[in-house]
Amino acid sequence: MQTQIICDTHVLIFWQDAPDRLSNTARDTLETGLHDKALSCSDISFWEIAMLIHSGRLRRDISPVQYMEDLCLVLSLTVLPITPEIASLSQGDFFIHKDPADRLIAATAILHNAPLITADDKLKKLKQLTVIW
Repeated sequence: MQTQIICDTHVLIFWQDAPDRLSNTARDTLETGLHDKALSCSDISFWEIAMLIHSGRLRRDISPVQYMEDLCLVLSLTVLPITPEIASLSQGDFFIHKDPADRLIAATAILHNAPLITADDKLKKLKQLTVIW
């Protein structure tokens, strides 16, 4: 079975709305993951996307539901739930990140032993996490 590749929320948004903001490595990894049907995200990413759309910081020409359904369809995205193990891991002392959504996304990648595509500099510093950017 192909290893999962976890996408941070901003990576999903960049893919959908601003692909030029992706690094070459991130873009290539997304293409490979798309081909292999190996792309995943934490379900907290959908909460972040809905919040951004409702606040006007992200596209307003589409409903949050349609935006997220389009992402799932186009990327063959698997949405991973926040489990008790992920919730607990996200509280680890090794996290320097204060953002609870980012902690949950990183914990999802760590628990699934999967690389995380992210531009987040704080997450890049975690030795427990394999980051692609």
